[in-house]
Amino acid sequence: MDVGFIGLGRMGQAIAGRLLDAGHDLVVYNRTRSKADDLERRGATVAQDIAGACAGRDVVFTMLTDDKALDTVVGSGLLDALAEGAIHVPMGTHSVTALTELAETHDAAGQVLVAAPVLGRPDAAAAGQLGVVPAGPADAIEKLAPLFDIIGRRTFVAGTNPAGAAAVKLANNMVLGCAIEAMAEGFALTRKFGVTPEVFNEVLTDGLFAAPAYKVYGGIISNEAYDQAGFTTLLGLKDSNLILAAGHAASVPLPSCNVYRDRLLGAVAQGDGERDWAVMARVQARASGLE
Repeated sequence: MDVGFIGLGRMGQAIAGRLLDAGHDLVVYNRTRSKADDLERRGATVAQDIAGACAGRDVVFTMLTDDKALDTVVGSGLLDALAEGAIHVPMGTHSVTALTELAETHDAAGQVLVAAPVLGRPDAAAAGQLGVVPAGPADAIEKLAPLFDIIGRRTFVAGTNPAGAAAVKLANNMVLGCAIEAMAEGFALTRKFGVTPEVFNEVLTDGLFAAPAYKVYGGIISNEAYDQAGFTTLLGLKDSNLILAAGHAASVPLPSCNVYRDRLLGAVAQGDGERDWAVMARVQARASGLE
């Protein structure tokens, strides 16, 4: 399949690399040209601009930081260059409002939008172990299924409304953020009674919470490995604001989200915006008189 890919951060590079290795004809674009160098060495074509990554492509993936970046890319060449009937697949975490409006824009241009945010960190992307959550026209999702199989371990079809995919991604991130906040409080409480972080982490991950999220983030908190950011505090804060906006739009109260959103905001205020979002445990520790 002729594929375009725009946005080559850590996640984008890993996903694009898997598509390339599977034999698809890949054209890539990134604002910082050097981030495309490895893919170019492996056989990808590097476009000089956004339009060049979209012209003649059956499908164009975008992996972008936020709604503003998505709007800029769409308005700076993607919409005009994408062929009639071609599919745009935004894989980043975007608001339900942005995807609703974008679906209408593509429909008016005779194009197709399938929102497909992913679940997992960059190492999972490189291994093809992401969860993929597409939502959009059923025939388009069926066409994309072979590509999703390359990218992820499982595809969770979230219906025909692209905003539904955003809702799933945001809700998943909310539950994960709440889990990290709860772990942070648990680590702080046990430390106050002289228990080492390693012991509490073993208790968590050997019992009821022997799940990847607790193992990954429990390990980060226990080892204070916040500088090895798989998902930054600033991105977590951005997503928490999107979650609260979605809840407001649908009249769904989300009190737990407010708690960990404030913890993330505190981490940013303390200069930890670029550290892994598990650093909210450090904020909790400081609030507990531990640092």
